[in-house]
Amino acid sequence: MNAISRESFLRLPRVMDRVGLKKTAIYRRIKDGTFPAPRRPYGGPAVAWLESDIDAWMSARIEGDQPC
Repeated sequence: MNAISRESFLRLPRVMDRVGLKKTAIYRRIKDGTFPAPRRPYGGPAVAWLESDIDAWMSARIEGDQPC
């Protein structure tokens, strides 16, 4: 039996904790196209990131595929 993967949304404070960057650095990288863009999962002004997008971004840095 295959395990079902559950996708999670991360709000900005959790993203900052996971990647070790401050808010300004994250949004600068989003503007530059070097960080995953947030989504609006709740239909309002609040944004969140897909955990899988953040994991992929971190993996790319660990593997040396992209600069930090």
